[in-house]
Amino acid sequence: MKQRKSQLTRKTKETHVTIEINLDKSDTIDIATGVPFFNHLLHAMAFHGNFGLKVKAEGDIDVDAHHIVEDLGLVLGEILCGLVTNSGSVMRFGHAVIPMDEALSEIAIDVCGRPTCVYDAEFPQTTVGAFDLLLLREFFFALANRAKISIHVRTRAGKNSHHMAESLFKALGKALSQAYTYNEKIKNISTKGTIS
Repeated sequence: MKQRKSQLTRKTKETHVTIEINLDKSDTIDIATGVPFFNHLLHAMAFHGNFGLKVKAEGDIDVDAHHIVEDLGLVLGEILCGLVTNSGSVMRFGHAVIPMDEALSEIAIDVCGRPTCVYDAEFPQTTVGAFDLLLLREFFFALANRAKISIHVRTRAGKNSHHMAESLFKALGKALSQAYTYNEKIKNISTKGTIS
C-alpha cells in the first residue's frame, strides 16, 4: 500500500504556511493558525476524517484573516493533488451529511482533475467570535482549485452559525477521507482513462 503522507510549505510576503497530512494515521492533530475559530474547524475536520494533520501558519492576521484562510486552502489542495499523482488509486468520490444539534451540512467531492466549487452556504450570523464566515468561501474555492477536485458545499439547515460551520468541516473531513482512500484494485479512476 502506498503511503498517504505528505508535507508542503508555502511562503509569501503575506503568509508562511506549512501543512503535514497523514491520511493513514490519526494519532496527531496539531493546529496553529493564529485564528482560533479556524483552528477549531480544521481540528474537527481531521478528527472526524480520522487522519493526522499538523498545521503551522503565520501571516498578516492583524490586517485580516483572509490570506491565512485562503493560503491554507491552497496548500491543503496542493498536498491532496500530489497524493493522487503519486498513487492514482483512490476511491475518487466522497460524500457526507453531518448534523450538529439544529444544523445540517453536506459536502460532496469528486477527485476528477477539473476544479469546480459549488458553494451554497449561508449563515444567520456573519461572524463567530472575530471570525468572518465569508472567508470559508475563499478556503473552499482555493481547495478545489489546487486539489483539482469538484466540491459541493452546502448548509442545509441551522440557526447557529458556529454549529453550521463546524458540521460543514466535520463533513469535509469525512468526505476527504472517503475520496482519498487508497484502493489497489482500482487501476483507473475514470472511464475516460484520465481524470484531467
